[in-house]
Amino acid sequence: MTEQALINGDLSQRADLLAIAGLIQPGEKVLDLGCGDGTLLRYLKDRSGITGRGIELREAEVLACVQRGISVRQGNLHEGLGDYPDGAFDTVILSQTIPYLNDPAFITWEMLRVGERAIISIPNWGYWRCRLGLLLTGRMPVMPALPQVWDEAPRARPLTIQDFEDFCDKQRIRITSQIYLNGSHHLPDRFDKNLRATIAIFELRRHFRD
Repeated sequence: MTEQALINGDLSQRADLLAIAGLIQPGEKVLDLGCGDGTLLRYLKDRSGITGRGIELREAEVLACVQRGISVRQGNLHEGLGDYPDGAFDTVILSQTIPYLNDPAFITWEMLRVGERAIISIPNWGYWRCRLGLLLTGRMPVMPALPQVWDEAPRARPLTIQDFEDFCDKQRIRITSQIYLNGSHHLPDRFDKNLRATIAIFELRRHFRD
C-alpha cells in the first residue's frame, strides 16, 4: 500500500472494515471506538460523506488520525463515552476490540445509548482451524483475523460467534443483521457459521431490559 493510499483510507487489507463500511448510509454521524489510525473513518468520509469521530487510546494511532484529518479523542473507552449525550450518533462501531474490554456489557449498552445502532465485529475462536489446533497441539490457537499470541499485550479474551450471541441474548440486545467472513469471502448464515467464519459482524439495536 502506498503512503497516499493509507492517508486516503484504503481498506483493501481489511475485509471486515469493508463489510462494515457497506452498512453505513451516506451522511450518517459515526463514532468509531478504538478507531486505530482512522482508516475506516477516512474511507467513510471520502466515500459516504459521513460526519465521523473516533476514540483511541494509543498516542501513535491518535497522531495518525490527525494526519488523516480525522476528529479523534485520546482516551479509554470505559471513560470516553460518558460525555456524549443520548442519540448523538447514528452508528457506533467497535471493530475487533471487544475481546480486550474489561466490561463488554457496559460498553455495548453505552454504544446503544449514544447511537441509534451499534456495529460490532469479533474474531471467531470457534473457527475450525482454531479448534483443531487446540486439539492437536494442546496450545491456544492464534486467530487468522487476530494474529497475536496469548502473552502479548494487550491481552485478548477468546470468544466465539455462539458466545457473542449468548451474550446479546443475556443482555436483551437485539441482533438485527449479521455478516460472516472467512478472509474476504462472505459466508451464508447457516448452522456451520461458527465453524467456518474467521470474523463475524453484528448490527445491534436496543431492546428493553426487564
